[in-house]
Amino acid sequence: MSGKKILEAKNVGICYRQRAGFLRYDHYWALKDVSFDLRAGETLGVIGANGAGKSTLLRMIAGIVEPDCGELWREPGTTASLLALNVGLKNELSGRENAIISGLLLGMSLAHIKSLLEDIHKFSGLGAFFERPVGSYSTGMRARLGFAVAIHADPDILLIDEVLGVGDQNFKDKSHKAMKQKISSNKTVVLVSHSMDAIKSLCDRVIWIHEGKSIICDEANYVTNGYLEVVGTALQEEVERRRAGIEPAEL
Repeated sequence: MSGKKILEAKNVGICYRQRAGFLRYDHYWALKDVSFDLRAGETLGVIGANGAGKSTLLRMIAGIVEPDCGELWREPGTTASLLALNVGLKNELSGRENAIISGLLLGMSLAHIKSLLEDIHKFSGLGAFFERPVGSYSTGMRARLGFAVAIHADPDILLIDEVLGVGDQNFKDKSHKAMKQKISSNKTVVLVSHSMDAIKSLCDRVIWIHEGKSIICDEANYVTNGYLEVVGTALQEEVERRRAGIEPAEL
């Protein structure tokens, strides 16, 4: 059950500079006019097409980037940790050593992370690879290591960016179950995923981001059903364009 408000964004925007020529830059709004709130104990889903601004939104919540306009309020003392593919992993270090570093980045003490290493090792299912350099890992193995560390962390807000869909089916099932246990223990989670099934089953509310703007933030089934309807219509129109020999549209 969600509790008090711990974060609120009002018409926030984040602008990046991108090179447009010699000594010339354009400004690109990764987020613009985005509004939502987050309550203690709820799981908020974030959906949208690739490049919509979902990862930037998580980085803002984590405090990695600050908005260039609008208002962002956090409950004083609130901590947020971001789990994203390949973030913070050092190729030359072993899985065990990276687990320690990742745990520290997620706000855990050195003593605490060391006490959890065997649990993390077991959850990851990496076997002997846990002692080998992460540079030898596949994308799925890296995701398993990162998720295994994050699920044992205890920030006020856990931010998860496109990790649940990575790995074999056994690990997907395990991570989904672990997320449900995390949520049932009244933890606050913000989850980015392209899996509408995961979003529907895990999230209380969902914010839909399109081209950097928040379209809607509402009950999970309502938002995901609307999103799927729009995406399905766009895909059907794209198929018809291709059949007619018309240049593909921007989805």
